[in-house]
Amino acid sequence: MDRKEAIRRYREKPRPAGVFRVLHKSSGRVLVGASPDAPARLSRIQAQLEMSSHPNKALQHDWDADGREGFELEVLDVLPPPKEPDTDLSDDLETLLHLWTEKLDIDSGVSY
Repeated sequence: MDRKEAIRRYREKPRPAGVFRVLHKSSGRVLVGASPDAPARLSRIQAQLEMSSHPNKALQHDWDADGREGFELEVLDVLPPPKEPDTDLSDDLETLLHLWTEKLDIDSGVSY
């Protein structure tokens, strides 16, 4: 397989679109979000936190204080892969995020 073929296959591979959570264990504060590639988004968040460059200053402060051990990073739910590779999943992700926000009973006092 040549390089172009490998790149094409990678781009066509379905991504696990879904909802993720970053939970600060000691305070219970949580960041919940949705992404077309939830595991990749969590990896990006963790990398930003480790490099002290996350835009959410409260989350960054808690990470700096407690480190990786003080947090749970997880994908909560994923959508089934779409039948067509270029399907827009934004409405489905918004609905899934809303359902998880209600299920976790998140209010502004415990969210980042």
